[in-house]
Amino acid sequence: MIYLALALIGIISGMISGVVGTGSSIILLPILAYIFGAKLAVPIMAIASIMGNISRVILWRHELDVKAFLLFVSTGVPAAVLGANTLWAIPAELSSLCIGLFFIALIPLRRLAKHHGFQLNRFHLVIAGALLGFLTGVVFSTGPLLLPVFSGYGLTKGALLATEAASSFALYASKSIAFGALGILKQDVLLAGVMVGLSLMAGNYLGKLMVLKISERMFSLCLDGMLLLAGVSMLWGVF
Repeated sequence: MIYLALALIGIISGMISGVVGTGSSIILLPILAYIFGAKLAVPIMAIASIMGNISRVILWRHELDVKAFLLFVSTGVPAAVLGANTLWAIPAELSSLCIGLFFIALIPLRRLAKHHGFQLNRFHLVIAGALLGFLTGVVFSTGPLLLPVFSGYGLTKGALLATEAASSFALYASKSIAFGALGILKQDVLLAGVMVGLSLMAGNYLGKLMVLKISERMFSLCLDGMLLLAGVSMLWGVF
């Protein structure tokens, strides 16, 4: 029953991330931590995220901004490997506190940047790749951070979802390789990750149907809602 409930929650999480580009890790990680323990929840979610992001890339492949993707991952991938190795050496509460506060602060910052027409350029993407790649290796999820970066670069809806998903896939893949080198990816971890990943893929497909029907304003409101939920959930875990 636990695994059935986990699969259903995975589908719902996939629908949410399929609409706004993030949210699956935020919803699933506390549940995975309860079932498998906090340490194993991280690699399980990494494997599931790889599968979920692959499905989103396939669904939105025609709108993928290849140039933005390559600029971001050029520094993001090596930084994610470094972050994954750093994960086990720092207090999780400290990183969660900083990221949670930053998630919430991004809501007014994102709107302020949009109001003043501020946009990121190619150099900004390379710098963001290094910073967010490292954070992805250290913390559970930085999807809410990647979205404002590519949104600030000028991407929206399908292009935003595809490029963020491709970049997240590259970061999580490198993070999983690092976990494998550390001897963490046992058979039970792999099987659990694949099961959760399959449910995310199903949910992503349903999410695409919803994205095609929502307006730009509603899409923006959903993004702000997920940023708020991400920040509150991480702060809740600390306090």
